[in-house]
Amino acid sequence: MLCAVYKSSKKQETYLYVPGRDDFSKVPKDLLATFGTPVFLMIMPLKEDRELARVDIDKLRSELKLNGFYLQLPPPPEDLLKQHLKQMKSK
Repeated sequence: MLCAVYKSSKKQETYLYVPGRDDFSKVPKDLLATFGTPVFLMIMPLKEDRELARVDIDKLRSELKLNGFYLQLPPPPEDLLKQHLKQMKSK
C-alpha cells in the first residue's frame, strides 16, 4: 500500500496522509479549510516492517482504508514546570 504525505500550510507539525497523490476526495472540506493548502512531501510505501516516528503504522493503514485519510496532529507541548517539580520531589 502507498500513501501520499502532505504538511499543513497553516498548522505547524500537522500532516495529512491520503491513499493517492492529490486525492482529497474523502477529506472533509472543513478539515481542509483548517489544514490550509496541502504541501506535498512524499509518496510512502506502508510496509509491514516500517516504523514511523509519531504514527502507528497499523493505525495509519486502518484509517486510510476506513476513512480515506489520516490526520497527524503535533504532540502536546511539554510542561517543563511539571517535569521540574517531579524531579524535585524525587530528590
